[in-house]
Amino acid sequence: MTHSLFSRWFRFLSVAVLATTLLSGCGYNEFQTKDEAVKASWGEVVNQYQRRADLIPNLVNTVKGYASHERETLEAVTRARAQATSFQITPEVLNNPEAFQKFQQVQGELSGALSRLMAVSEKYPDLKADTSFRDLQSQLEGTENRITVARQRYIAAVQDYNVTVRKFPNNLTAMVFGYETKPSFTVENEKAISTAPTVDFGK
Repeated sequence: MTHSLFSRWFRFLSVAVLATTLLSGCGYNEFQTKDEAVKASWGEVVNQYQRRADLIPNLVNTVKGYASHERETLEAVTRARAQATSFQITPEVLNNPEAFQKFQQVQGELSGALSRLMAVSEKYPDLKADTSFRDLQSQLEGTENRITVARQRYIAAVQDYNVTVRKFPNNLTAMVFGYETKPSFTVENEKAISTAPTVDFGK
């Protein structure tokens, strides 16, 4: 290797090391870590909502077998599920407060429809005793608990990320690289969709 080539490589490595040190020092790597944490926690939220949506067709069919004339309630659940599952969950949702609010809205409507379905089910003793229904009841209850935990983890991850975005001097780095605060679940919506449907049929 000639002296000229060695000198060029040395300058390149020096610039690379300096750039890495500066980016690390200004919080760039911290943004990367926390942004990925938010995405991972959001993925778990979506996963649990999908799990709930997957349970609903079997639940509706089971209830229909014992209470087919409760058509309005059954159709409301089916419509709410269709709206929730047709919502396009893209990575941009996490950076778009309006899209995030829409996601909360459709999931909240599905939670409300499920609650009404469960209330109707209480009027049918044979349905309560059905093995399939009791199994679905147990799965739904577990899923609602998982949703609550996933949402709590997402809220904590977003809070941690947003504090980093706003904190000086990281806010300067955020401005340069386009990192903005991310939306979280609102208190009003929290009341609407964190209430699990009533699944206690032991009364």
